[in-house]
Amino acid sequence: MESKTYYVYILSNFKNTSLYIGVTNNIEKRVREHKNDLINGFTKKYNITKLVYYEEYRYINDAIKREKQLKNWHREWKVELIESMNPKFPDLAWEWDSPDPETILG
Repeated sequence: MESKTYYVYILSNFKNTSLYIGVTNNIEKRVREHKNDLINGFTKKYNITKLVYYEEYRYINDAIKREKQLKNWHREWKVELIESMNPKFPDLAWEWDSPDPETILG
């Protein structure tokens, strides 16, 4: 049986004033959905599309437990957590939307 990887992720808007925490088993697909406004709700309304933090889990229950924990944290704690992995808050998914060099060069 193939094991899956689950992700708890944090997205931010361009000015880093709003944060969103979610869980998924396909982080690239989910982030693309957020970036392309395919998910209605908070992230679409506030243009929250920048991946600034993520954690990997082997079991979905662990990922869901962590997601709930982070959602209950104070904003200051979330920012400190993000800064521990990504101090300047660049989009960790920026290269996922970049064209493949092999495609460009033919």
